[in-house]
Amino acid sequence: MLAALSPARRRFLLLLLAVMVALALVAAVLVADRIGSGAVRPVAQDQPGPVLLLPGYGGSTGSLSALEEALRADGREATTLVPVGDGTADLSVQAAALGAAAEEALARTGAGSVDVVGYSAGGVVARLWVRDYGGASLARRVVTLGSPQHGSGLAELAVGTVPGRCPTACQQLAPDSDLLRALNAGDETPDGPQFISIWTAVDDVVTPPDSARLEGALNIPVQSVCPGSRVSHASLPSDPVVVALVLLQLGVDPPVAPSPQDCRRLSS
Repeated sequence: MLAALSPARRRFLLLLLAVMVALALVAAVLVADRIGSGAVRPVAQDQPGPVLLLPGYGGSTGSLSALEEALRADGREATTLVPVGDGTADLSVQAAALGAAAEEALARTGAGSVDVVGYSAGGVVARLWVRDYGGASLARRVVTLGSPQHGSGLAELAVGTVPGRCPTACQQLAPDSDLLRALNAGDETPDGPQFISIWTAVDDVVTPPDSARLEGALNIPVQSVCPGSRVSHASLPSDPVVVALVLLQLGVDPPVAPSPQDCRRLSS
């Protein structure tokens, strides 16, 4: 067939085939690189950016004031966000709002990433943001405090007994909700940020307390550091040990779980 063509047309066809082969090879290399390296490249861990704090169900920003002040005293820019619908709206809507706040913080500061601290339901919102709303490429570290990552018995009780007084977020925090089933299917801590979950073993709001445990995260029950601690769910964000733990985990060094020998130092 090629022999029947004029020399000029034969050279053109051979050149066209060579270009097509080269493009195919480039595409194959790009696909292999994407598969080999993963779709999300973790952000630099040695360059902490602004910190965004998310309140829990009910949306009380005052609950995070002590932690926000401690972060600022440590030289960090810290902002407590006002959650959509006072923290009772659809958790996915709240996650999208977190995404907008993160983009704004990065544009304002010029930083390459943000750190997120999610208290109670705020920790579930943070995970939704990472998984579904672009947070995987924007978050350096995600710290959750007493978060019902696998649901709370209190929400389940409210759904079953007073459904009219259990808004959307309340329903989504029941252990068998569609949202939590989807969020916890597969990898609980997807590629991107480093996850740290801190909770108290005597939590009477998130039941059972170890609902906060995340596969693939650094999991720190407060009692593993200070065995005698009786810190409640409501006191988590202001407890001196918890505040010290958050500051430690949001530093430049890799996240690490302290031991009981560190209790006195972290309490001071």
